[in-house]
Amino acid sequence: MLDTSLDWFRVILKREQGTPLPQASLPSGYSIVTFQSGDEEAWGEIEASVLEFADKDAATEYFANNYLPYKDELARRTMFIQAHDGEKVATFTAWWNYTGVRRHPFVHWVAVKPPFQGQGLGKAIIAAGVKHMIDIEGDRLMYIPTSTWAHKAIRLYRWAGFEVERHEPAPGGFENQTAQALQVLKERMLI
Repeated sequence: MLDTSLDWFRVILKREQGTPLPQASLPSGYSIVTFQSGDEEAWGEIEASVLEFADKDAATEYFANNYLPYKDELARRTMFIQAHDGEKVATFTAWWNYTGVRRHPFVHWVAVKPPFQGQGLGKAIIAAGVKHMIDIEGDRLMYIPTSTWAHKAIRLYRWAGFEVERHEPAPGGFENQTAQALQVLKERMLI
């Protein structure tokens, strides 16, 4: 869940080409599945559960507006961890953004429902997602925009080979506030 007690600043992380792939096993009873028509509801539920959106409806509407127009890409780029009972409990969206005319792979969304956190699902979906992004885009520079509120996720992204990006002003059109963010996180001894 997000830590909204902190001042919010965007943090940009990037993974350099050739960085070793993260390795994590999926716990027993779970499987990775790709997006199918209707899964926008599950995506909305997962993202709302970690407070990225006010509620499931707002998350689902965001997904419908920003991703459903690319139906052919969704099955390739959105994955879930599914529990043995069919419930989707985690998600990873492997998308893209442009910096000028350069297109870069961007991780747009990663989330694990709170009741399922602490079981290694975050590491498993990030490891699978990064490998999947490389399968789609090749082993190239990739980014994750996040925020100070997601400081626990920043640790996972760094585990996966992403490092904070301090110099690019707006990769993928995301304002880079990493310098301010690191100050907030250092003051709270969260990094």
